[in-house]
Amino acid sequence: MSPDPRGFLRRLYDVAVASALPGQVLAAHLPPPPDPKKGRTLVLGAGKAGGSMAQALEAAWPAEAPLSGLVITRYGHVPPGFKPRRLEVVEAAHPVPDASGLAASEKLLALTKGLTADDLVICLISGGGSALMSLPAPGLLLSDKQAVNRALLNSGAAIGEMNCVRKHLSAIKGGRLAAACAPARVLTLTISDVPGDDPAVIASGPTVADATTCADALAICRRYRIDLPPAARAGLESGAFETPKPGDPRLAGHGLIMLSTPQMSLAAAADAARAEGFAAYILSDEIEGESRVVGGVHAALARAVARHGQPFAKPCVILSGGETTVTVDAGRPAGKGGRATEFLLGCALALQCEPGVYALAADTDGIDGVGPHAGALLTPTSLGRARALGLNPQALLDAHDSASFFEPLGDLLVPGPSFTNVNDFRALLIV
Repeated sequence: MSPDPRGFLRRLYDVAVASALPGQVLAAHLPPPPDPKKGRTLVLGAGKAGGSMAQALEAAWPAEAPLSGLVITRYGHVPPGFKPRRLEVVEAAHPVPDASGLAASEKLLALTKGLTADDLVICLISGGGSALMSLPAPGLLLSDKQAVNRALLNSGAAIGEMNCVRKHLSAIKGGRLAAACAPARVLTLTISDVPGDDPAVIASGPTVADATTCADALAICRRYRIDLPPAARAGLESGAFETPKPGDPRLAGHGLIMLSTPQMSLAAAADAARAEGFAAYILSDEIEGESRVVGGVHAALARAVARHGQPFAKPCVILSGGETTVTVDAGRPAGKGGRATEFLLGCALALQCEPGVYALAADTDGIDGVGPHAGALLTPTSLGRARALGLNPQALLDAHDSASFFEPLGDLLVPGPSFTNVNDFRALLIV
């Protein structure tokens, strides 16, 4: 057994994140520049990894080859020391869009004017781009998009459902950016943060044809009781907000390369665990559902291993990824927390101090919800220590205030922005 379960779990998280850094994976997938006498290279992008993707591209692109463009990333997510020389990097708000993101998106779309068939457009897309690349559909205001975004985030909707609505209320997502680039050749380099790695869902697929419809978006809003602004409802009901579909000739011949995925990062962490002498098992990189419920299911599995050696023998590490959700009751303010800490608190209450079970859950972008923590660590003593401090774990869970459970214990994980994003990372150590 590792003499330091906390340090061991943190090392696995660090390995998972490092394996997805753009500086490690982007350069090998860059195409040759177009003939400078005929065409140019334009870079467009958005996402939490946007700053580091821009940095990696600038470093690898030939100095003599022309390069220009604009990338939008989250506030605080530009790598330290990176001073863009040929690309413009703009910071904006996430998860609710702001005026900075709106202005940057308008400028980004305007850059597509005048492109020719001899030009190359490289699109750098990563998770978070849905909020960062926010350009409302005609007739909608930024305030409309903000209201719908907030409602979706609190609804419990899965990421694919949220992004179906977002792309239909957008003037730039759901394949519209790629359509605007026609007739130029478009290559999308993407880092996946969604279960199943569907490129049409990552950042709401700005360069990918969209198979969903306005009717699908309306059905999702009805299912989760999302109150749509009148202009948004009218655009969806009339079909005016329909997106480019598979087979659209404007998107013909475009390429897409998946640089990093949750599965790749989980595999890297599993290899690191095995190198330290532990058996490692990956449950899935596509786990969705309510965070607290998923935490309880993971706890049941850990107990089965700890008590019965089933389905795995201890000592071992169990890894999983995906994107869970936190459903906030309407009209009830939520406390401090996020998907990762709510998962862990649900796990803690189900484990009830089970000996020999440790866990780490964190978002690979370095921010769990609104942060500043990425997640937390759970030990067999966590519940006892919290109760000794007068905390009520169940009440904190019910109030979606899970960070307030881990913070007094000194068990929040605060690594800062990672400059990549392959979504939730969870590791359970059973010894």
